[in-house]
Amino acid sequence: MPSDPLWTAKQDSVNVPGWIGIPGLCHSIGLARFWHLGTDSLWLLNGLIFYILIFSTGHWQRLVPTSWDYVPNAILVGLQYLSLDWPSEMGWTAYNALQVFAYFFTVFIAAPAALITGLGLSPALSTRLRLVSTPLSIQVARSLHFLIMVWFLVFIWLHVTLVLTTGARANLNHMFAARNDDSWVGFLMFAAAMLVVIIAWAAATPFTLRHPTVVQRIGSALLRPLQRAFEHLDAKPGQYTEADISPYFWHNGKYPQTDEYKALYDSNFADYRLKIGGLVKNPVELSLTQLRELPYHEQITQHFCIQGWSGIAKWGGVSMQTILDLVQPDPEAEWVAFYSLGEGVDGGIYYDAHPIEHMRHHLTMLAYDMNGELLSYGHGAPLRLRNESEHGFK
Repeated sequence: MPSDPLWTAKQDSVNVPGWIGIPGLCHSIGLARFWHLGTDSLWLLNGLIFYILIFSTGHWQRLVPTSWDYVPNAILVGLQYLSLDWPSEMGWTAYNALQVFAYFFTVFIAAPAALITGLGLSPALSTRLRLVSTPLSIQVARSLHFLIMVWFLVFIWLHVTLVLTTGARANLNHMFAARNDDSWVGFLMFAAAMLVVIIAWAAATPFTLRHPTVVQRIGSALLRPLQRAFEHLDAKPGQYTEADISPYFWHNGKYPQTDEYKALYDSNFADYRLKIGGLVKNPVELSLTQLRELPYHEQITQHFCIQGWSGIAKWGGVSMQTILDLVQPDPEAEWVAFYSLGEGVDGGIYYDAHPIEHMRHHLTMLAYDMNGELLSYGHGAPLRLRNESEHGFK
């Protein structure tokens, strides 16, 4: 816990180096997530095809240890590898015991665990998929997800090293050309594949920066099938109680410093008005007193920050469904834009847009109370949006 009472999570943030991230620039994490989740969807599709093929062909039997004899055999093989007196490579007909354990763990444990922990990192699913989020909190899911990534990195490094040092041409023919000989066909296919990967990696960042909308659209097209699969799940309040409320809840964002805000703060927000207009039948301007006269909504929910921290708080205020009922959006209205009294990171008024269907969710609200007290300056006074199906910056 920082000693400065207004220390923000932004001050703890660390930028990913440009040479390792896609696109790897400050404030580009949204585009990076489209890359991450978009390629994840392709990885899952690849995995599904792989599962269908190994079970339909019987290949799965080569990847599963079927007796306790595999344990001592795997230890002996491991000692052989460590002594650099490597065992004979017979991958075309059978894997040695250590290979079987490595493939079994990767295919049947690490890969499904990557999917499950990845789902556990989703704010939308954490409020909907209790089967995952109850035993697997977002922080546990994040740690496990990271450790699984480390396993894949180690596995890939060892696997590729041994492929290239225990008969590269024969091994690459097995993997790429489905043939058991020492020709150069598999190597040429491998080299072509690696060339494509290198070119794609080098081109990804400049393409993303020049065509961000294209990346968003492609990413959304890849993700929508998975999103639709979970939309029927309904989030219900009550997962957390007052006993779960975090003793410290991080501040975040950029604090408002304008003369307009200072005047409103000094007057205890007596002159504050929430202005709602656009594609609505009944545009309104509501004071805090008028907002408090609307039906009161309260919920205890967990806040998920894209930076990796989370916190639980009790929020009190007005349901966004109540606001929608009041202003009556036109049928063609698709988005709700929220404008802040604070500045954006790069200047100008900070704003954010949300699909209007999110506003109809019963865990979406405008909060003016936090943990039984008025919302503080550090936490967004006088009014703060809570959209529990999105990351915290939403």
